[in-house]
Formats: sequence, structure tokens, C-alpha cells
Amino acid sequence: MADKRLEIKGVSLNFGGLAVVADLDIDVNEGEIVSVIGPNGAGKTTLFNLITGIYRPDAGDIVLDGKSLVGLQPHQISQRGVSRTFQSLRLFLNMSVIENVMAAAYGNTHAGVFRSMLRTPGMRREEREIREFASQRLAFFGERLMGYRWDQPAYSLSYANRRRLEIARATATKPTLLLLDEPAAGMNPVETHEIAELIGRLRDEGGYTILVIEHDMHVVEGISDRVVALDHGVKIAEGTFDEVATNPRVVEAYLGTKAAATK
Repeated sequence: MADKRLEIKGVSLNFGGLAVVADLDIDVNEGEIVSVIGPNGAGKTTLFNLITGIYRPDAGDIVLDGKSLVGLQPHQISQRGVSRTFQSLRLFLNMSVIENVMAAAYGNTHAGVFRSMLRTPGMRREEREIREFASQRLAFFGERLMGYRWDQPAYSLSYANRRRLEIARATATKPTLLLLDEPAAGMNPVETHEIAELIGRLRDEGGYTILVIEHDMHVVEGISDRVVALDHGVKIAEGTFDEVATNPRVVEAYLGTKAAATK
């Protein structure tokens, strides 16, 4: 039996009396890629915000590797091994490509404020190690983020390469669980195919367990071990891509009752 990396157990969240997530149960096994789909307003990004401690559930538990995350601050959850990207890119655009990745890696350092201010030998050695680690993270992404690009400002990158950089930065915290929020959004078909291949490599070569939100069904079909469909914060289907894509409740959630009835 596969080890459970993430367990969402009966999680509920209300905003002003409105249920945005209701009694939600999701398991993600070690080494899996699980995709979360659903129409706008289904509660997908809210789920990521719950896992990462931005929101605290009103009921239920969120467990990573057997330990509850509920009540922890976002930085503590990151230290436990959870990292994420966002639907809207959140890079440091005026910093260089490699500095963006180094910024994430600093959370694992021990230099402290005074050692950093005094530029002690230990601090300088640690900074060299961080730069080397960041270069290794970037190397995983191939030519798109290599060589001369390292010292370019992030704003000079294409949109697709900014997406890659955000994922590279997410891996710099040494996570065991990656949460990817619409990684293929805004990409053309070639870029979408490349990002789908990258997600597969992150699991197969990088060793990450991945929970991904994605609207592009070609990506979902190509990468997913399992698919979970949400609608108004409720899980309406779970299974293989084919099982979920043909589920009447999923078709209704995306197309509406009348459209679903004609299928």
C-alpha cells in the first residue's frame, strides 16, 4: 500500500456563512500526480490556501507525512516540506533569475541577521553554497533557464520561462509536496506540451509528489495518476481522467444542466 503524503480529512471552510469548502476528503500518495479540476469558483485555489496555512479550516484536518498542518503559519508549513506556485506569477521581477531561486533557498540557511550584516566567513561560505544549489535547481529546467539567463532580470524572460522560474523557485525550499496552481495558464500549445513534460519530470526525476490545479484538459489527461473534481467546494468525482471526464456530475458542473442533458 502506498504511503500517504497528504491527507485532507473532512475539511470545511465558511466565509460569512457561505460554505466555500465542505467536508472535503482528498488523499495524495507519495510519488503521485493528482490534478484538481472544476469550474471557476469551485474552491480549487482555496484548497491550496488551506494546505499552505493562508486559511485555517473551520473543521477537519490537513496532514502531511502523518503530522497535522492545521494551526501552523505558512513559513512553518513550508519548512515541513510544502511549496507552491500561484495562478498569478509572483516573481521578484527586478532581481536576476538566479537571485529569485536563491531568495527561496535562504529559508534553509543559518546565517542570521548579525552574521549577514558582518559578512562573516561562515556567511560568505553559505552564500556560495546557496548559489551553487540555486544553479543546480535551474539546471533541472535545461536551456530555458541556463547560462546567460542566470544574471538577467526576471522581467526579461518570456511568459513561459517566468512560469518555469516560479516552479524552480518553489523547488528551492526542498519540498516533498509541490502545489502547482494552473502552471499551463496562458501558454500556447507547444509551451503547454513542454510544461506537461516538465511536471512529469518533476515527479519521475525530481522525486516530488505533486498536487496540481489545471484547466487545460490535455495537460490533466497527460500528467495525472488521479483526478479530483470540485464544484462549489464539494468533491463531485474522483478517479482516472476518463472516469472523471465522463462523469455526469462533472459534465453538468462545466456545461450546465441543459447542456449536460443533451450529451
